[in-house]
Amino acid sequence: MNQDEQYLKLLSVFHYVVGGLAALFACLPIFHLVMGVLMLSGAFEGRGGGPPAVIGLLFVIMAMFFIIAGWTLAVCLIIAGCNLAKRRHYMFCLVMAASACIFLPFGTVLGVFTIIVLMRPSVKGLFEANKDAAP
Repeated sequence: MNQDEQYLKLLSVFHYVVGGLAALFACLPIFHLVMGVLMLSGAFEGRGGGPPAVIGLLFVIMAMFFIIAGWTLAVCLIIAGCNLAKRRHYMFCLVMAASACIFLPFGTVLGVFTIIVLMRPSVKGLFEANKDAAP
């Protein structure tokens, strides 16, 4: 096994780890989602009244957006890890390496190192050689 294959194997494992961390951190807005649902249900109404329903709706919409976006990023990172291990879908791996930079600090480090490795002509050759092989 040459050095490029070892790098791709390590990057694949790290994509799984960072994908799992991204999925875990994407669960943090669940607190905001619960608070928004409670605001909409009127659980905070007291003598002074509660927050307007639009605030609860804003909490719910934004929380759902961030949860879905985070889980989507996590799934795509895990798929990119699978593709790196199989040396398939070069462009998807490259796009996901750039997208991983959004997830500070782990994704940024992973994304930069993945881009550096994927830009090597020898690594491109590994992907090209595997493209010609049967699935």
